[in-house]
Amino acid sequence: MKWTELSILTTHEAVEAVSNILHEAGASGVVIEDSKELTKERIDQFGEIYALNPEDFPKSGVVVKAYLSATSFLAETVEEIKLAIANLINFDINVGENILTLCEVDEEDWATAWKQYYHPVKISERFTIVPTWEDYKPVSTDELIIELDPGMAFGTGTHPTTVMCLQALEKVVQVGETVVDVGTGSGVLSIGAALLGAKSVHALDLDEVAVASARENVTLNKVDHVVEVFRGNLLDTVKEPADVVVANILAEIIVTFTDDAYSIVKPGGLYVTSGIIGAKKDEVRAALEQSGFTIEEVLMMEDWVAIVARRPQ
Repeated sequence: MKWTELSILTTHEAVEAVSNILHEAGASGVVIEDSKELTKERIDQFGEIYALNPEDFPKSGVVVKAYLSATSFLAETVEEIKLAIANLINFDINVGENILTLCEVDEEDWATAWKQYYHPVKISERFTIVPTWEDYKPVSTDELIIELDPGMAFGTGTHPTTVMCLQALEKVVQVGETVVDVGTGSGVLSIGAALLGAKSVHALDLDEVAVASARENVTLNKVDHVVEVFRGNLLDTVKEPADVVVANILAEIIVTFTDDAYSIVKPGGLYVTSGIIGAKKDEVRAALEQSGFTIEEVLMMEDWVAIVARRPQ
């Protein structure tokens, strides 16, 4: 099948509006290439290598890309997109150069081209995340390797919220403990908990695609004897309290079930939450404390926050 890649050079101010227009035109997702990524300061805490190719980014502004199937209606769709973007001026949104280009992409190329951007990344003292298509040899005897095949739907475990959760789990999960992973996604946190010696991990996600992806990755990492993946909403499939509960989801959702989370964490156990944008930190912290948790640690990375909370004995 043939796909058409639409690339729109615009401003940082217009990214959200342009992305929304592309979604409404039928794109299932967008790719954002931001010129600021080349000059962005990064904390090199664990020896990460950020090898960005300047040719992959615009000299200024932002390129927003989307993929539409090459149908007979494509020309009309492109014209509608052009008009909708031009109309943003009426809402006082600066669209910048607003240059739209098209190119044809084979489905095979589109489905695999993104892999060139992902390589093994050491994200904590012990954890290294390795895409399945990369060859990697551990550099230390206690290194824990998580192999991940994110597919087209999930990340490779290197988003700040995931990194902070894994770093927290590395500190708190003890051999023989039980863990619950709420909103497991690719399953990376469940795999990490199992590699740290958890006796059992109950992973759940509402998204069927996530459940299938997590199960594949759990099997790939040979921890399917420890991790069970279920389809469920928040904690509705959890029947027994756990030593550690981790939830890497949106802050807006975290605050809605802090009482339920408290009830599923064993007395003296820990609750690790992330997916929290910095502006929501105090709101989430207050909700956790209101439910009875005490805050053990607050981690921050870029604009994201993770909170480690304990249920008192």
